[in-house]
Amino acid sequence: MRQIIRKRSSGVLLPVFSLPSPWGIGDLGPGASAFIDFLAAAGQSYWQILPLGPTGTVFGNSPYMSPSAMAGNPLFISPDLLMDQGLLHREDLGATGFSEYQVEYDRVASWKRRLLLQAWKSFRGDAANRDRLEVFIRAQPWVREHALFLALKKRFRDRGWFHWPRELRQREKAALRQARADLADEVEYGCFEQYLFSSQWQGLRAHAREKGILLIGDLPIYVAMDSVDVWANQEIFQLSAKGLPTAVAGVPPDYFSRTGQRWGNPLYRWHSRSHDVRAKLLAWWESRLQAIFDQVDLIRIDHFRGFEAYWSIPAREKTAVRGHWVRGPGKAFFRTMEQRLGRLPIIAEDLGLITDRVRKLRDDLGYPGMKILLFAFDGDPDNSYLPHNVSRNSIIYTGTHDNDTAVGWYLSPEVSSQARRLAKRYANKRDDEASTFHLDMMYLAHASPAILSILPLQDVLGFGNDCRINTPGTARGNWRWRCASRFLSDQAARTLEDSTRLFGRHPQASS
Repeated sequence: MRQIIRKRSSGVLLPVFSLPSPWGIGDLGPGASAFIDFLAAAGQSYWQILPLGPTGTVFGNSPYMSPSAMAGNPLFISPDLLMDQGLLHREDLGATGFSEYQVEYDRVASWKRRLLLQAWKSFRGDAANRDRLEVFIRAQPWVREHALFLALKKRFRDRGWFHWPRELRQREKAALRQARADLADEVEYGCFEQYLFSSQWQGLRAHAREKGILLIGDLPIYVAMDSVDVWANQEIFQLSAKGLPTAVAGVPPDYFSRTGQRWGNPLYRWHSRSHDVRAKLLAWWESRLQAIFDQVDLIRIDHFRGFEAYWSIPAREKTAVRGHWVRGPGKAFFRTMEQRLGRLPIIAEDLGLITDRVRKLRDDLGYPGMKILLFAFDGDPDNSYLPHNVSRNSIIYTGTHDNDTAVGWYLSPEVSSQARRLAKRYANKRDDEASTFHLDMMYLAHASPAILSILPLQDVLGFGNDCRINTPGTARGNWRWRCASRFLSDQAARTLEDSTRLFGRHPQASS
């Protein structure tokens, strides 16, 4: 049953790739289970993650630019669990020597691909295993298309689908039929990867439920242009006859950028005159939401404001300056999804340029918005991110994956001394100590009226900006930070648990 946030509670934000693991990247094995145990011991109720989809080097391994909106990342498949299944043996792993602090994507991808191929050889020799795989494929109709897309990408040396031969680009039936026959083995292997991911993820989710931990997923509003989602559903996106975008997503110029942000994602055809196109678009969104709710208990919709109005940039433009606002699908979209899927436990990412119309849409739907503490200390007593201005139906964060850590913020030369002093005053501190600033922010977040408080793990542990997840506008060094297991100590759990209990966010507290 899908959960709605009903009482004061708290949780921790940590991407899967940041989990402790000896295998170069966080995965769904023992490190993930141990982290859930840590959360339970610390009195937490939620674990928030980033998108789970496959990533690639073209976009710096960003989880927000994936070749599939529904697939899981094979890099997260646990070798330990494969050994438990008898699909791998210890000697298959070989010498690794991976860093416990940073993901080395190229090394990890090459190593894990070899392991998964070995596991496939073990798996496919068992008829019962093949039957289980077939049951999984029938239950997830998107899986074969995803696997075919990846096989074709490999055949065409990773070129975008819009540069493939015309008959495949335009998905002519004969060409697709021939490709499925020619690439049958690779397609079946791609389905096997998703079967492993799904099996391991559902096992981890069951462990989370046993420990009373609910999972918050992350759903980007847009999908990557070079994705199976666009290739297989071209009619629902704003594309030319050649399969290229006519308009792309982004945000307009603002205080932070004179030229705005041109993201490049294709836009949806929300306002198509064709009933069939609109019906297919809604059906695709229904499948997408169903897929993520099969994985998590709540979802955060990234760039929620795009459902009220979105910035449309002509594809020929190099910047976002010449874009314009277009009305989104609004409340009717969510009401339709509720009719098909039931009530939607959604968190609205409502940061940035937010209008009264966006706030009204959020409030009419009853979705909690986000409040970021590190945005609060500009000296304006009406700043909506200050704890005393936060409404109950909000999720308060010290920061997100796109921000400085709390300690990193305090030490940043870009932060004024006035802002630092004000942050300390709100926490009723008169010192200028940076090393304990994360505890000051934990205090403010947990004490706030917000129904849910989420702390990035770095702000639980007091880490600096060398442990930052992502710096927007930069292409290197992002999505790599990992937490070593020794930092998830009993003392860290007790500190977090004590604050959680003090402010009535512990699962044992009354509503």
